Amino acid sequence: MTYLSPNQLKQYEDEGFVSPLDVFSKEKSKEIRDEIELIEKQMPHELEKDGRYNAHLISPLLDWVTHHPSILNTVESLIGKNILVCGTTLFIKEKNEKGFVSFHQDAKYIGLEPHNWVTVWLAVTDSNENNGCMRMLPGSHKENLKLHEEKFDKNNLLTRGQTIKDVSLDKTDPIVLKAGEISLHHPLIVHGSGLNNSDDRRIGFVVQSYIGAD
Repeated sequence: MTYLSPNQLKQYEDEGFVSPLDVFSKEKSKEIRDEIELIEKQMPHELEKDGRYNAHLISPLLDWVTHHPSILNTVESLIGKNILVCGTTLFIKEKNEKGFVSFHQDAKYIGLEPHNWVTVWLAVTDSNENNGCMRMLPGSHKENLKLHEEKFDKNNLLTRGQTIKDVSLDKTDPIVLKAGEISLHHPLIVHGSGLNNSDDRRIGFVVQSYIGAD
């Protein structure tokens, strides 16, 4: 993959996200999944709760993913050449689990300014409407920060359950990704995800976020 095309740049500008972008093969995605599950097996509970943050610091493979040139090229198209990694997060939804992500804006709780940063979401497994893929509210990145309520729902994968009320689901777009594909989204876009109703885990590895040196 090289830099984003003019059409992809326009999609990001107009809608606040761009997807899907093909980065890794099915075989490499399986290798990444195996790495995550090996850590879970050999280091029980290591990736639970706060452990799901910055797993690239204990996994050479996830660190390789985080610094992969194909991903960095797409990011450079949006925020320029001077790129820092603020952090990474694993979003794992177990099969037939009640876990969800409420509608929110990353900029609200990550708090970095200016908003010269972008989140990259890698599908380690297929991500679709059946297993709880992300949903984006197109164009919402052009608006200001919205009011968030902190609900602390035990099934919410967000730490404080930060929630924007009254987001109409039928106005959102599902971000359907095959394993190895990525999406990129703006820090102000309203997004969330539903339940995993499938018979397999849904695993996302998210660089949250790539930030400009400013």
